[in-house]
Order: sequence, then C-alpha cells, then structure tokens
Amino acid sequence: MRDLMGMMGKVKEMQAKMEQMQTEIAALEVQGQSGGGLVVVTMTGKGDLRGVKIDPSLIKEDEAEILEDLIVAAHKDAKDKAEAVMAEKTKEMTAGLPIPPGMKLPF
Repeated sequence: MRDLMGMMGKVKEMQAKMEQMQTEIAALEVQGQSGGGLVVVTMTGKGDLRGVKIDPSLIKEDEAEILEDLIVAAHKDAKDKAEAVMAEKTKEMTAGLPIPPGMKLPF
C-alpha cells in the first residue's frame, strides 16, 4: 500500500512538471535554416510557424522551385530542433520514473 501512495505522489509531481513543461514549450521559439542560412524559419515549440526570412538573392522568377524546397527544409530543421528540446525536457522530467522504453507521453 505504501508503494501505491508513493506512486500516486510521483504521478501528481509529474503532472505539475508536465504542466510547467507545456508552458515552457509554448513559449519556446526555434529557428531552422537551409541553404546555408539563406532561408530561416522561426516556429514555436508547438509547431506554429512564426516567421520566414529569405535572402534577397533567392528571389528570382526562375528559381521559385528551389526557394520552395529551401523553405520546406528550413521548416523541417526547426521542427526537428523543437522535437529534440521537447524530448530532452521529457527525459529530464521523467527521470527515475518506471516508464517503459519508447513510451511517449501525450502532449
């Protein structure tokens, strides 16, 4: 019975930490780049796109497809960075808890 009470305490503690982490993630902004920094995308930790910066040298009529690909690549880079930060925060938060490997917490 003591183990159950201890586990319940850890669950409540983890809930509070998850709420704090979700607030931090919502405020997090990451930048992704492509083309050696010619295209930069800024997004939140939740994946909301905040801005796109494009080097003026890329704005040419006959290079629209290249620019489109660079924007997609920069967005993927930013998303990967946000996911890495979230994974690290989750790992820190769940340290010491008996969570099976590969289990993802709902966010």
